[in-house]
Amino acid sequence: MQQFVVPQFIDNEDKIMGPLTGRQFVIVLLMFMTLAVMWKLLPIVWFAVFGLPLFAFCVILAFAKVNGQPFHLFLLNLMQSLKKPKLRVWDKRLNDAEVRAHMSKAVPPPPPARGRKAFANASRLQELTLVVNTGGVYKPEE
Repeated sequence: MQQFVVPQFIDNEDKIMGPLTGRQFVIVLLMFMTLAVMWKLLPIVWFAVFGLPLFAFCVILAFAKVNGQPFHLFLLNLMQSLKKPKLRVWDKRLNDAEVRAHMSKAVPPPPPARGRKAFANASRLQELTLVVNTGGVYKPEE
């Protein structure tokens, strides 16, 4: 019997430069490039005002984990949750008696559609069920 090696730790990202993953390396590289440009263009006070928060945000974005997930996935999930909350509120406008009265009303049958054959009998339904269940492999006899 052949034995196969089962990969372990498949959720870990590959390290490309020392202890840095590819994502972390790109974030740190872009951060230092942006800070270098800011250092050259801005006075020291404005560099401190804008550069230090940028440095802190990039370090958190690159290295922090929340519940075992990278921080950027946490931010994406947070934005989706804030954009579309999962709380559903049922607005019950009818009481039980009104619902029962509505359900007991006889619904008139829809008018027959033009251009389509009406279902003749149960065998036709069985043929259509077989077509659906086989994914179109079975072709009914016309």
